[in-house]
Amino acid sequence: MSPHPVSDNLKGAGLMIAAMAGFAIEDVFLKSAAGTFPVGLVLMLFGAGGALLYALLAKIARQGLWHPDMASRPMILRAASEMLGRLGYTMAIALMPLSTVSAILQATPLVVVAGAALIFHEKVGWRRWLAIAVGLSGVMLILRPGGEGLGPVAIFALLGMAGFAGRDLATRASPRSLSNWQLGLCGFAVLIPTGALLLATGIGGRLGAGSGAMAPALGFIAIATVVGVAAYSALTQAMRTGEVSVVTPFRYTRLLFGVLLGMFVFGESPGLPVYIGSALILGAGLYSLWRETRRRPPSVQSA
Repeated sequence: MSPHPVSDNLKGAGLMIAAMAGFAIEDVFLKSAAGTFPVGLVLMLFGAGGALLYALLAKIARQGLWHPDMASRPMILRAASEMLGRLGYTMAIALMPLSTVSAILQATPLVVVAGAALIFHEKVGWRRWLAIAVGLSGVMLILRPGGEGLGPVAIFALLGMAGFAGRDLATRASPRSLSNWQLGLCGFAVLIPTGALLLATGIGGRLGAGSGAMAPALGFIAIATVVGVAAYSALTQAMRTGEVSVVTPFRYTRLLFGVLLGMFVFGESPGLPVYIGSALILGAGLYSLWRETRRRPPSVQSA
C-alpha cells in the first residue's frame, strides 16, 4: 500500500498545477516588460528582486546567505545552466509567441532523461529513447527549420530548453547541505551578471526594447518576481507531497496555460504545426514518465 494517502496526491497535484499557472503568468509579465525595457535590464531587475526575496526567506528560516558548497562544481554548472536557460527563454518570450515557446519548453523533461542516461549512466530503454526522438520531432515540427517556421530567433527557445535541462541535471547533483531557499537565491542571483553582460555587449540593449511607459514595466517585473518565487515554492512543495509518479505529469499543464494566455493576452493564434508538435511532445513526455514508473519499484516511486 502506498504511504501517501489520496488526499496528499490531490494536494500535490493542486500545488503542481498552481506552480505551472504561476510560471505561465510570470512569462506574461516578463514578456510585457520586455516591450519597454531591454531584455538585459529585465533579467537584471528580475534576478535582483528574486534574490532579495529568497534572501529574506532564508533569513526568516535562519539560514545563511552563503555556504561553502555554493562554490562547488555542481553549483557552478547549475549557475551556468541557469544563465543559459534564462537568457534563451527570456529572449524567446520577448521575440516569439508565448504559446510557441511554452510548447518547446515542454520538451525539457525529455532532454533531462537523455542527459541522465548520457551523464549519470542511468538505464534508458529503447522505448524511452524512441519517446525522446518523437518529442524532439515535435519540437522540430514547431520550428520547421528551412521552411516557413520561426527563423533564427527560434535558437533562443532551444537555448532556453537546453539551459533548463542542464539546470535540472545539475540540481540533481547539487549538495544536500543547501536548502531550497539557498538554491533559489543562487538561481536568481546569477541573472544579475547575465543581464549586465547582455547590456554590456549591446545584445540585451537591442532585443526586446520598445517604447512603453517605464512605471508599468517596473510593475510587471515586480509582479513577475513575486509570482515566480511563489510558483517555485509551490513546485518544491508539490514534489514533496504525494507520489512523484502522480504529481509530476501535471507539469505539462504549463503548456495549456501558456497557450491560453498567449491567445487571450497577446492575441496569438497558434497554427496547426504548433498543435501537432505540442501533442507529440506531450504524448512522448507522458509515455516516458509512465515507462519510468513501471521500471521503478513502488518504494522508489514514492520517494
